[in-house]
Amino acid sequence: MILDIKDIKDLFSYRSIDANKYDFGVVGIMGGSTSFSGALKLASMSASSLRSGAGLVRVILEENLKDAIMPYILEQTLHVLNDDLDIALQKLDVLAVGMGWGQDTSRHEYLEYILNNYSKKLILDADALNILAKNLNLLNNTKAQIILTPHLQEFARLLNISAEKIQKNCEQYAEYFARKHNVILLLKGHTTIVTDGKITYLVESGSPGMATAGSGDVLSGIIAGFLGYNAYNPLSVAAAAYLAGLAGTLATKKYTDIAAIASDQIEFIPEAIKIIRGEHEKN
Repeated sequence: MILDIKDIKDLFSYRSIDANKYDFGVVGIMGGSTSFSGALKLASMSASSLRSGAGLVRVILEENLKDAIMPYILEQTLHVLNDDLDIALQKLDVLAVGMGWGQDTSRHEYLEYILNNYSKKLILDADALNILAKNLNLLNNTKAQIILTPHLQEFARLLNISAEKIQKNCEQYAEYFARKHNVILLLKGHTTIVTDGKITYLVESGSPGMATAGSGDVLSGIIAGFLGYNAYNPLSVAAAAYLAGLAGTLATKKYTDIAAIASDQIEFIPEAIKIIRGEHEKN
């Protein structure tokens, strides 16, 4: 079904005056590499996961990236890995992995450890998807609540078939994969497909201005932040995708489809939330 703004309004409810940060989830963001540390900066910025509502955000990265990331750490906390991934994962309600990560041996080991030991909401994006495509058996025994966020080429690698074949029936392939592997799949596109194989939402928010480097990383940050305080189900993931797309559309209106960049999308998350809540209708 095509997602309507009315379907998700209740997920953006107003917060109690008694609320504290622990009511809205602890989110971990794990990614970055020497070549692509900028992806982690975008996904972990407070204006991505925190602007989307998470109570706390923990950036998890290796020692050699610390200096590159430190200037961008504002409201987040930082965990520098030192053979203590189990400690890094403690008390996390959501973990997003793979943005700008690379695919060397250590990344394979990290991903396998996470899938074997982490049991809460887990978003796999970018290089985490490419590693997973080489060994889908990693999904067989995990207790984590998995959300996969591929674009078409990444999904083609996961299915090991051509993108052209998938394009002929994206929805059917997405539902098949999600059902077979017991995951929620978010297939990015002009119309984003979100499905667990039983329930499917088509998300049509978004604009050409989002076709720029870093937009996928921002989306992962938004999903992670939103799932910090919402249930693991297709509607919550679709709502986060709608929020990201609406913020991107608002950014494009201001900066144009040519000049808009990913960080502009983050700027408009608050305005997008107001629209979803219907606050503009009250004015």
